[in-house]
Amino acid sequence: MSCNPYIVIVTGLSGAGKTVTLRTLEDLGFFCIDNLPPPLVINFIKSIHDYGYCDKVAIGVDIRGYNFFEETSEFIKEIKGRYTTEILFLQADDEIILRRYKETRRPHPLFPRYANLIDAIRQEYNLLSPLRELSDRIIDTTNFNPHELREFIRGIYQKDTSYPSITVISFGYKKGIPINADLVFDVRYLPNPYFIDNLSQLTGKDKPVRDYVLNQNDTKQFILRIKSFLNFVLPKYKKEGRAYLTIAIGCTGGKHRSVVIAEVISDYIRRNFPNVITIHRDL
Repeated sequence: MSCNPYIVIVTGLSGAGKTVTLRTLEDLGFFCIDNLPPPLVINFIKSIHDYGYCDKVAIGVDIRGYNFFEETSEFIKEIKGRYTTEILFLQADDEIILRRYKETRRPHPLFPRYANLIDAIRQEYNLLSPLRELSDRIIDTTNFNPHELREFIRGIYQKDTSYPSITVISFGYKKGIPINADLVFDVRYLPNPYFIDNLSQLTGKDKPVRDYVLNQNDTKQFILRIKSFLNFVLPKYKKEGRAYLTIAIGCTGGKHRSVVIAEVISDYIRRNFPNVITIHRDL
């Protein structure tokens, strides 16, 4: 029997979450294989095609196939021309990848060509740029821990695709707007608990700060309006078939007002959209 499998090629920076992603896809029923040299990918998929494995396949392709990398883009183009294929590219900020490597104490794939880890990370990004340009979906995992990344991937690729996976993220403008934000709401105009003596050292996760923020009349009006907006727009995203959506709530430092509002909005969205993740980037 011959069929046309659905192929997800997982690629991106080392330390950006490819292993977590592949394991999550495996849990979702994908046949997964990692670190397959690019020249063998086409033959591997052809075998699956010829033997009638009709379901879902995920293949990890990254800088570990360094010796073949000049040809990788051509292999990818050929695969996309033959089969239903999605290229998923994972990336993260340099300092986050650096920290992850220090925590795991594993060598970077470009070591010892680049003994300096930060040089290896940046060179890997340059080498992978052609693959990034071919990608159908780019996910920045800077703000995800492994659990959050698993839930995010599950929200995209799980069988029930009737609901988008929604991430609500609080952040501080001091450190910039999250790179993957689709909708951004600025709450810096609300009274700031940072300037209240008994609240400044707490966060939006603490009840005194939450009560202070939510008891402001401007906060009540803002929440009513954002709920009304979401009531209108979220069903549109669902109807469109949007796989995932990131809503960012920002205040000055990302520790008080944005955290409170993000929690309230997440709870509200979760009533009708089950796939909701809440991240407080700057806590």
